[in-house]
Amino acid sequence: MNRNLLLAAVSLVALSAAAPAVAADLAARPYTKAPAMIASIYDWSGFYIGINGGGASSHATWDRIGAVRDGSHDATGGTVGGQVGYRWQSAQWVFGVEGQGNWADFSGSSNSAIDGLNNRTKIDSFGLITGQVGYAWNNVLIYAKGGAAVVGAKYDVRTAGGAFVASSSDTRWGGTIGAGLEYGFAPNWSIGVEYNHIFLGGHDQNLANGGVIVQSDHIKQDVDMGLVRLNYKFGGPILAKY
Repeated sequence: MNRNLLLAAVSLVALSAAAPAVAADLAARPYTKAPAMIASIYDWSGFYIGINGGGASSHATWDRIGAVRDGSHDATGGTVGGQVGYRWQSAQWVFGVEGQGNWADFSGSSNSAIDGLNNRTKIDSFGLITGQVGYAWNNVLIYAKGGAAVVGAKYDVRTAGGAFVASSSDTRWGGTIGAGLEYGFAPNWSIGVEYNHIFLGGHDQNLANGGVIVQSDHIKQDVDMGLVRLNYKFGGPILAKY
């Protein structure tokens, strides 16, 4: 009996000595490095498609051929349309090409200094084919653009009471320059504002009634236009660790 008590006491002492070591082993945790943080870097590269809308003013000068200045006026109004393009990014520089087509209603008139008739100008459509170069601060892009422009224009002559006298229509080619600011508010979406100037120069127009030329004018035009644009870009942001 004494021997059994002695063995029990020895076992109890051994367990008491081992307990702190076991507790220390259970408390120990291996060190694990925290995962790297992920930063979203906006990538402007890729195809995009979008819509736009805004307003413009077209300054038109009519010079009666073989006579004095006929008159001038501003043709103003709204426009809505769309654009499609492709951009590629190198570091913070962004390059692109774009095609844009718009319906328009830029209308205006003035009375002739020669005969008092009312000369009317209207642009009802235009298209832009441009190249772009820009600089990006992550999801903010500022850019300049330039290229070719084509405009659908109509010219009317009417009496002071509005009766039709003569008309002409033309598809006119010219150049364009512009600049814009665009903000990427989601991985695939951006919104921006843009200014464009269209140079149409001067062109002779024969205004006719029933195939009979009533008068001929050399008409000069240019257009100043402001647009708000919304684009959807195919692709997403680049994820970079830091």
